[in-house]
Amino acid sequence: MQLDDQQQRARTWFEHLRDLICAEFESIEREAGSDAAFTYTPWDRQDASGAPGGGGVRGVMKGKVFEKVGVNVSTVGGQFEGAFAKTIHGAADDPSFFATGISLVAHMANPKVPAVHMNTRFLVTTKRWFGGGADLNPPLPVDEDTGDFHAELKAACDAHDVTHYDRFKAWADEYFYLPHRQVHRGVGGIFYDHLEGDFEANLAFTQAVGRAFLAAFPRIVRRRMNEAFTAEDEARMLEWRGRYAEFNLVYDRGTLFGLKTGGNIEAILMSLPPRATWS
Repeated sequence: MQLDDQQQRARTWFEHLRDLICAEFESIEREAGSDAAFTYTPWDRQDASGAPGGGGVRGVMKGKVFEKVGVNVSTVGGQFEGAFAKTIHGAADDPSFFATGISLVAHMANPKVPAVHMNTRFLVTTKRWFGGGADLNPPLPVDEDTGDFHAELKAACDAHDVTHYDRFKAWADEYFYLPHRQVHRGVGGIFYDHLEGDFEANLAFTQAVGRAFLAAFPRIVRRRMNEAFTAEDEARMLEWRGRYAEFNLVYDRGTLFGLKTGGNIEAILMSLPPRATWS
């Protein structure tokens, strides 16, 4: 794929963020006495005509602290098929697209450690925009952890636009919600989309979101990973994992986007937990 300067800079950042996050998560495993490491699996994409359409790298680690964590990066392009194009910003009249981004989901071995999701992306149709966000998903919420996570995201938002945090927090509360159960899937975070216009400012903000995640989540993991837990705590975790799976399979935009654009199935579904229960 031929990338222009903006596309290449976005791709480079997402791959750099992947490297920083994976190194930090592997360090946490070392601190826990584990030698677990990420396994990276490249994949290639073809469009409907069989022409090359980019690809990505799926990264997965299963360890002592992280029961399963996936950190994926991808850079793909081509044309949206059929009516799906009309659902994408700027693609109604021209189905051509480019997308690059990072997607992360961590399911933790200790139910005292919250699960987490983070993804950020840059898309090009007839428009150019950034989107993404992060949200914390604790089976057993702790105010200190929730406050810490939100404080880092708020600081990242406030440094760029003082209206961002309240707006993007409300968007996350609305988006990360299971209507059929009438519950939020966690304690929220931020979610934003169609952030367009000033590429430099929007790239800088997206980078700040990634750095805020990297500042907050490993600190929370280290705070909780050695806490004792009960069988009841684990049962609660497995129940909430089931709800997480329901959201990702029924409502998640990223899952739909990956499936509709011929992405790698294992990479798309890496967000699903290794174990879950339904009553």
